[in-house]
Amino acid sequence: MAIHRLNHAVLYVRDVARSAAFYREVLHFEVVFDMGAKAVFLRADGSTNDHDLGLMSVSAQGGNSTAGTGTVGLYHLAWEVETLRNLDELAKRLTDAGALISAIDHNTTKSLYAHDPDGLEFEIAWILPSDQFDETTKTPYIDTPLDLEREIARYGADTPGGYGVSRARPLMSTGAE
Repeated sequence: MAIHRLNHAVLYVRDVARSAAFYREVLHFEVVFDMGAKAVFLRADGSTNDHDLGLMSVSAQGGNSTAGTGTVGLYHLAWEVETLRNLDELAKRLTDAGALISAIDHNTTKSLYAHDPDGLEFEIAWILPSDQFDETTKTPYIDTPLDLEREIARYGADTPGGYGVSRARPLMSTGAE
């Protein structure tokens, strides 16, 4: 049996209400189940999951994560957006919230990295459709600063991302139906 996607992630946070407000206001997640100060479950706009993110309280005295610096643990979550226009809009919202820490061009993935109110890192990415791969995209994991304006000019603001990479192409109509 093959696993084909991540259904949800659960994060421990200091203040569930503060974190839920961040994910609602900045990333436009919606609350699907609220357990008050104990936990909140949220769904990303357009998601078909019951929930995509669970936030659970560890109390205001909870320490910072040392994953990657002093302990093993999760580095970050990554969410995929449909278009470069979506990525650009999120870059502005994350900047306005003081959460954006970097914008990186991984060649086949255009990524924003940000921190939530507890310093937990996440990535928002637009994935280049496989039919756009060419000689310049042969090396998929370069790390250069992302120039969103240049990428929008190159690929188009509304080009759907990910086809042939993170999702299957839609079936084409034969006209015989």
